[in-house]
Amino acid sequence: MEFSSGVGGGGGGGGGSSGGDASDPHRRKKRYHRHTAHQIQRLESMFKECPHPDEKTRNLLSRELGLHPRQIKFWFQNRRTQMKAQHERSDNCALRADNDKIRCENIAIREALKNIICPSCGGPPVTEDSYFDEQKLRIENAQLKEELDRVSSIAAKYIGRPISQLPPVQPIHISSLDLSMASFGGHGINAGPTLDLDLDLLPGSSSSVIPNMPFPSMSVSDLDKSLMSDIAASAMDELIRLVQSNEDHLWIKSSSDGREMLNLETYERTFPRPNDHLKNPNVRIEASRDSGVVIMNSLALVDMFMDANKWVELFPTIVSRARTIEVISSGMLGSQSSTLQLMYEELQVLSALVPTRQFYFLRFRQQIEPGLWAIVNVSYNVPHQESQLSSSCKAQRLPSGCLIQDMPNGYSKITWVEHCEVEDKAPIHRLYRDLIQSGLAFGAERWISTLQRTCERVAYLMVPGNSSRDPGGGVIPSPEGKRSMTRLAQRMVSNFCSSINPSNGQQWTSVSGLNEFEVRATLHRSTDPAQPNAVVLSAAATIWLPIPPQSVFNFFRDERTRPQWDVLSNQNPVQEVAHISNGSHPGNCISILRAYNTSQNNMLILQESCIDSSGSIVVHCPVDLPSINVAMSGEDPTFLPLLPSGFTISPDGGPHQLHHNQYDVASTSSSNSNVDRSSSSGSLVTVVFQILVSNSPSARMSPETVNTVNNLIGNTVHQIKAALNCN
Repeated sequence: MEFSSGVGGGGGGGGGSSGGDASDPHRRKKRYHRHTAHQIQRLESMFKECPHPDEKTRNLLSRELGLHPRQIKFWFQNRRTQMKAQHERSDNCALRADNDKIRCENIAIREALKNIICPSCGGPPVTEDSYFDEQKLRIENAQLKEELDRVSSIAAKYIGRPISQLPPVQPIHISSLDLSMASFGGHGINAGPTLDLDLDLLPGSSSSVIPNMPFPSMSVSDLDKSLMSDIAASAMDELIRLVQSNEDHLWIKSSSDGREMLNLETYERTFPRPNDHLKNPNVRIEASRDSGVVIMNSLALVDMFMDANKWVELFPTIVSRARTIEVISSGMLGSQSSTLQLMYEELQVLSALVPTRQFYFLRFRQQIEPGLWAIVNVSYNVPHQESQLSSSCKAQRLPSGCLIQDMPNGYSKITWVEHCEVEDKAPIHRLYRDLIQSGLAFGAERWISTLQRTCERVAYLMVPGNSSRDPGGGVIPSPEGKRSMTRLAQRMVSNFCSSINPSNGQQWTSVSGLNEFEVRATLHRSTDPAQPNAVVLSAAATIWLPIPPQSVFNFFRDERTRPQWDVLSNQNPVQEVAHISNGSHPGNCISILRAYNTSQNNMLILQESCIDSSGSIVVHCPVDLPSINVAMSGEDPTFLPLLPSGFTISPDGGPHQLHHNQYDVASTSSSNSNVDRSSSSGSLVTVVFQILVSNSPSARMSPETVNTVNNLIGNTVHQIKAALNCN
């Protein structure tokens, strides 16, 4: 068997030292000794009896076999190491064989399940035991009965008798403009009969069914999961370096606006990628970094980031749709604080003129240290991806994401990096060219400011008593009522944002190409849970105004100036009867408005205005008085019907505005409206109307409906320009 160093050397220097001087007479060359068969046999027999002999036993063996005690010691050490390696190889072989066997069984079971049929009916079998299916249905039935009793008791408060005494409800054909104009009934455009709407008029629509865009069914193999893990780990390393880099010149500050921009030459040297020389010359790089402090702790943020639905709620103005396709692993790399998911999302600018950006991507969450989390997003190509992504903008997300650091008092510091390769298959609309090419439309600054605004809104909701005032005196009687009203307004804003880029695959179609602006429309199924089968027509137009965004925002949100732009109010004054503040900026609030001199005094207007450094929105919706009372009493507002319209305001992205903070701009004034675009900041304003078409799939849309939509938006735009002296 094996050998050790010669007998001659001392404990530390030893004759086996490889670093000694050959000319030193006290140094002796290392002697190698091969044991005899008798010595090996004796050592093996002793090893079987005692693998760890003590010093006394080693001395006895050395005298018996004529070896030095150190040789005995080293031989046993080598033998133990060899035995351990043999056992590990044997275990690995056994585990590999078991793994192959299980994989084969798994494949066989999958193939069998594909072809299995039910012996009773000949169809596919149920996936669970029938007993458990029945129990699940019983539980669901009980929950539905409780919900029906609760809703019935609420309805009985307003109709004066139990719901069971009501006559059967007959189908009602509602005018397509009733919900959007009901607060001013009997006046203006909405005074006509129900319109006959033809859903076939717009391309891509169906008169019978408007389907939701399906997600492909994916089977992720073990090999795919291993590849995804490697990609995510590499992306995480790159993100952490991009976030924390301060000295290696990866980021440089723009001389014009002070924003951090990625140094592409340094980046390509630091993170070389294969086939860099084959880059598409039409691909544009967008890369930005920004940081800020939010009112939410890191654990809550991390959990919301990993939940697709909460991800949309956090960023309603940016993320129009998101879904978790597959949870690849949870607790990977030996840590329970790491999660890897395959996800899909669509990112938007709140305008019909800008196509969405669609991504299949990996999201990897990892805890770096206590109180410090990193979340990285990186694009991942799924099978048949090109046929599933319909946007005219092709985007590839390079390692992007954020670092979340806990701070005292429930705050967190967020450092965000956004890095994409973008190829525009169609030219960018001229109004949004500056904003998009500057990187502001989808950059890190917009993500940070939107997250700050959302977290601030949540924080104000959690603080009782100090966030509201009732001009009418006691209109909102309780904290529960304020929370219910806030949830109702949040659902209204989410409905509004999702209507601009519907998530069911419908495309915008130009229905009017006027010289000043273009009106686009799309049909889609309502996302409102109170109207799950309703077919809604969304119409929008975007205009440019030579006025700062803050001034435009103040003009739209102020109830005193509302008659100047609201074509449905017939210039009737509007009074604010309730007000809930949900942010430090006075424009971040929820209002309940009442119009004077109307024939329908039971209709109110729910409005929310929201502003941050990236843009602002003003959303409004007519709501009848009984529905408002339900929300104000603290009841669940989930099933109150909403069909919001409103405005989105964003900077135009010109050089004068690249690092412009809207909070520093003075309030609106007619004196600042006649300003040349080259010398002042301008605004991009999108006007959005939603119209309930019908609950019937056989509805039709006539050319008169198109004219109505064009006139509605056209009159609104002209009144806005006239009020702001922008004609």
